[in-house]
Amino acid sequence: MTPTDKNRVKSPGEGLAWPGQDNLTRLEDMRGEARQGGGAKRAAEQHGRGKLTARERVDLLLDEGSFEEFDVLKTGRGGHLGSGQEYLSDGVITGHGTIDGREVFLFSQDFTVIGGSLGEAHSEKIAKVMDQAVRVGAPFIGLNDSGGARIQEGVDALAAYGEIFNRNVMASGVIPQISCIMGPCAGGAVYSPAMTDFVFMVENSSYMFVTGPNVVKTVIHQDISLEDLGGPSVHAEKSGVAHFVLPNDILCLREVRRLINYLPSNNRQKPPFLDLSDPPDRSDPALDYLVPSNPNQPYDMRILIHSILDGAEFLEVHPAFAKNLIVGFGRLGGETIGLIANQPAALAGVLDTNASVKGARFVRFCDTFNIPLVCLVDVPGFMPGPDQEHGGIIRHGSKLLYAFIEATVPRITVVLRKAYGGAYVVMNSKHIGADINYAWPTAEIAVMGPRGAAEVIYRKEIQAAADPAAALQEKEALYRSTFANPFLAAKRGYIDDVIFPRDTRKKLIRSLQFLEGKTTARPRRKHGNIAL
Repeated sequence: MTPTDKNRVKSPGEGLAWPGQDNLTRLEDMRGEARQGGGAKRAAEQHGRGKLTARERVDLLLDEGSFEEFDVLKTGRGGHLGSGQEYLSDGVITGHGTIDGREVFLFSQDFTVIGGSLGEAHSEKIAKVMDQAVRVGAPFIGLNDSGGARIQEGVDALAAYGEIFNRNVMASGVIPQISCIMGPCAGGAVYSPAMTDFVFMVENSSYMFVTGPNVVKTVIHQDISLEDLGGPSVHAEKSGVAHFVLPNDILCLREVRRLINYLPSNNRQKPPFLDLSDPPDRSDPALDYLVPSNPNQPYDMRILIHSILDGAEFLEVHPAFAKNLIVGFGRLGGETIGLIANQPAALAGVLDTNASVKGARFVRFCDTFNIPLVCLVDVPGFMPGPDQEHGGIIRHGSKLLYAFIEATVPRITVVLRKAYGGAYVVMNSKHIGADINYAWPTAEIAVMGPRGAAEVIYRKEIQAAADPAAALQEKEALYRSTFANPFLAAKRGYIDDVIFPRDTRKKLIRSLQFLEGKTTARPRRKHGNIAL
């Protein structure tokens, strides 16, 4: 036998088994074990709670067959309290796939494995896909369903959270970040979702809080349920943490797919163009009669929004929080736009602390990701009263003002009716850098409402009149005809054009077209100091 024959590796079937065959079988077994997660019993318990498993969620979120998984075989070190049982994938599924053909990166925590708790290996997997998402410029989605930090790992678990927080901040404004709370999210775990751009919650199965009901009872002696402390309705209506609340996992994941379709993949790109075959020059004569003749009568701003947007499609953000201001995404002429509108049907459309913060956050997101802003104005002013003043209306109102001035994307405003005082200036007026400002003939642009202005300006004349009530009415009419209309502002150039309401869609699309190449120079700086 020659040396060559002696060293030759025999192929399978030549008497001896091929050594690699064992590893192929082992790999198949290990992958199967990883796919089982915590096992059939725990998966059934997950279904019994009305929740999908981690892998089922990934399959529903992504295009069929597009998911590529990372670190399937990764396991933790067992923690400082003993190794215990090790699980392949360590309680989290990570990787990338596509949504309508566009690449996204994600993680999906597996509650059937050690309660989805986060430890060192778990964190390393999430950190890896976050880094990849930033490198390639793709959205990052987190499906959260975790019991929190893995206690057995001690300080290593806390360090693991810090690694994720770090990456949330570094990715902010670079790629869209979306969090879905699909189970418990408590303690330090809540801060990562809070730093992402959008938070989804699921009714009856998700909650968020820094300290749970047991701690609340111990510290402040108050009994409170999970739902009342940090359930979806609390965060959607009161705290403003949740942007969207859906009835179940399936609808939640579908809504995430819908949101992604409005967003660019990163801050270097523009949002995707989608032609809905809606004529750009379409008019709506009914809009000529939208604003009531009585200036104190409310109407629903959504009527205008659905009328002007392509296909009447509007994805409202934060619909249950600060209802006096509407924000959300739509399309005009196929282009994604961010829309901010006062809602006369809620608190007369005034700006208060919550509305200001809601609007500021949305404006800054749109500016970061190259989404033009359209502002529909019917605002009687800022909410008066000690509750608002003591709650920081000055500080919070300045956030919305700061956000608009800071924005360099195309900015267009339409004044429908009231635009009074400082609120007129804040709502994307020409004076703070808006590119195009339109007004309807029904617009009232003034320092304050006609009645209040007449009472201040003509106070002595009204008091001296034989019939003060008639005198007040006369002076109110005089002020209204002089100031409470768009024509004086148009004469000064603060309004670029007074338009017929029925032509609003056409005017907006044409303005967006010529503003497409807009560039804006800003002073060199590290960053501004918004009044947080």
